[in-house]
Amino acid sequence: MHLKRCHLKYPKKTQNQKCIIQKKSRAQRFMERHREGLHTKWFHWLHNHHLIYNTCWEDPRLDRIALNLGPDDTLLTITSAGCNVLDYALLGPKHIYAVDVNYRQNALLELKLAAIQALDFDTFFSMFGQGYLVAYQSVYRSHLRARLSPAAQRFWDRHMVYFSGQGWQRTFYFHGTSGFFARLLHLYVNRIAKIGHAVEALFGATSLEEQRDIYDHYVRGAIRQRGLRWLVNQDMTLSLLGIPHPQRQHIERHYAGGIVTFMEDCVEAVFTRLPCRDNYFWQVYMRGAYTQHCCPEYLKRDNFMQLKAGLAERITLHTCSLTTFLETHEIPISRVILLDHMDWLSTMNVPALQREWQAIVNRAAPETRILWRSGGLQVDYVDPIRVLRRATRYRLGDLLTYHHDLATALHAQDRVHTYGSFYIADLQAA
Repeated sequence: MHLKRCHLKYPKKTQNQKCIIQKKSRAQRFMERHREGLHTKWFHWLHNHHLIYNTCWEDPRLDRIALNLGPDDTLLTITSAGCNVLDYALLGPKHIYAVDVNYRQNALLELKLAAIQALDFDTFFSMFGQGYLVAYQSVYRSHLRARLSPAAQRFWDRHMVYFSGQGWQRTFYFHGTSGFFARLLHLYVNRIAKIGHAVEALFGATSLEEQRDIYDHYVRGAIRQRGLRWLVNQDMTLSLLGIPHPQRQHIERHYAGGIVTFMEDCVEAVFTRLPCRDNYFWQVYMRGAYTQHCCPEYLKRDNFMQLKAGLAERITLHTCSLTTFLETHEIPISRVILLDHMDWLSTMNVPALQREWQAIVNRAAPETRILWRSGGLQVDYVDPIRVLRRATRYRLGDLLTYHHDLATALHAQDRVHTYGSFYIADLQAA
């Protein structure tokens, strides 16, 4: 039998078919914009109605080296949970201005400052180390409340349960939106994956080889389960951790595998490449409490006494944006910590980002150093910003001197390890 070779011919798309394809593409784009809008509204609702951070998620050990703080420096930083503000105060700068648009974050630092002034170390450590105090309500009313601002009083009056040790969340570090996620993670590790013993062994390991062996045998498979991957992949989940959709976009623009793979690789780096014994960031989220051997610097007895003796008095709090603070206070600033908030501004509000940098330039002391972090592997939105200095418009990148080698070396040692990149830059003197 002779077989005739057949050449399949695909019919050309008609005009109607082209329109359908085009409509589908437009529909997909519409849905993406709609989802992004919903996630943005959810993120704003969370930040406008809740305490987000119950502990700082940036490693101040890196910042101490990068900042090179001296006794004449004035530091401007975003408050977050206040842990790092207290850490920087231990270095003895002239003054620290802690600024946050979320008054609840400032209320948390206010409570810490009040407790430093009014309590002994053991009681203080029970509150902020163990995350609960048996007689908290009595201590709060008799020793702390009168030292707080009216806004902070109203917040803590409504949230007595945070430090009472009651309910399914038990400890302060399972409260707030990031604490809620930590509690879910704690339940997953101990009740579902049942690897709590392995996680405890990781924190007790005495070598990286031991850590890698535990991780490979018990942890790696558990954190790559389909259900957990799905949960981490949701923008609503990321919002609980303070990660807005624009920051996710910065990560996925440069990271193969997207946000889920990025997070899994971060966890693997933390547990296999860096010592776990002093990693209080991950320990508090896995355990719900610090220990006196593994905790932030402000929770160590000698450092607590230094803060109590006067260093804490060098901190003032302001509930506003960085831009508003800089535009309304004629104070030369020599050190600025921007955390990672520019990831959001660079996508959602570029004019506000430009205005912020203009305010920084206007208030910069002769030798100003600026630190920031990003979810992305690289930041390309800072240098093109245009700022005015002495009636001349400059490209911001032409005014910044970057310390890339130092930033790269420090970033590799980051115990948190959830940021894509870290930046240290000096602003040229006017």
